[in-house]
Amino acid sequence: MSSGCLVPFFPERKIMASERNRTEEKKTYTVGEIAEMLGISDKVAYTLVKSGQFKYVRVGRAIRVSKSSFDSWLEPN
Repeated sequence: MSSGCLVPFFPERKIMASERNRTEEKKTYTVGEIAEMLGISDKVAYTLVKSGQFKYVRVGRAIRVSKSSFDSWLEPN
């Protein structure tokens, strides 16, 4: 038996907290995420993004869509 101090380890709690933080901090969607949310292909999602109906930026070759802009488009008042 070791004489060291045992520290409880709860990986589930750590994962849930990190996932919650990631969701709360997320400010953009990928085109793949948009395709999945809308139930459309990636190709159609790229066409939709480039139609100019919501804001997006390029990060290198990747496209990131503004979460607030997309969410407003998806659920208008």
